[in-house]
Amino acid sequence: MGMLDVSKAVDALSRGELVVYPTDTLYGLGADIYNEVAVRKVFEIKKRPWSIPLSIAVSGFKMLEEVAYLDDKAILLAKVFLPGKLTLVLKKKKTISDVVTGGGDRVAVRIPGNRVALDLISRFGPITATSANVHGMETLADVDGIRKQFKNQGVSVYLDIGRVAGKPSTIVDVSGETIRIIREGEITRREVLGVIQHG
Repeated sequence: MGMLDVSKAVDALSRGELVVYPTDTLYGLGADIYNEVAVRKVFEIKKRPWSIPLSIAVSGFKMLEEVAYLDDKAILLAKVFLPGKLTLVLKKKKTISDVVTGGGDRVAVRIPGNRVALDLISRFGPITATSANVHGMETLADVDGIRKQFKNQGVSVYLDIGRVAGKPSTIVDVSGETIRIIREGEITRREVLGVIQHG
């Protein structure tokens, strides 16, 4: 268990640097979503194709509304499942750069159920929530492994809480008329649809 200097991570993010932070599913690679140079660094260090959008982590409803448009379905799902292992795909606000969304008009957002992540984000603001790994390589559960995979380059601060290996989040597209479940993770399709039908 490393030292958790969240304020150091906040400073790094405000300088446009990258941080690795724990979530309730895996370690995330965080950058200031409003800083295009920082967001580009995320794609570069991950060797990720530019066309694949990055998801965003926020710490609460107010911040969620800063980045995306919410309708009743989205609010209902967020109230039931967030903070937690649900990622919502929503229509993005104009302030969100196309670099983040792979050129699209939608953005994937979640509120991670992890104390360290929420502390970091509530102090700093919305950050990228992509997994801390090189594209196509295994997602590692520990900071030492992540450092090696990134060849110790490109990340200023690691917030190390030991092993983090949860099931991935369930991704639900609520940007259109009908709800689409893009990836079923910890939260099942049935649970998601149950909330919508009985809400």
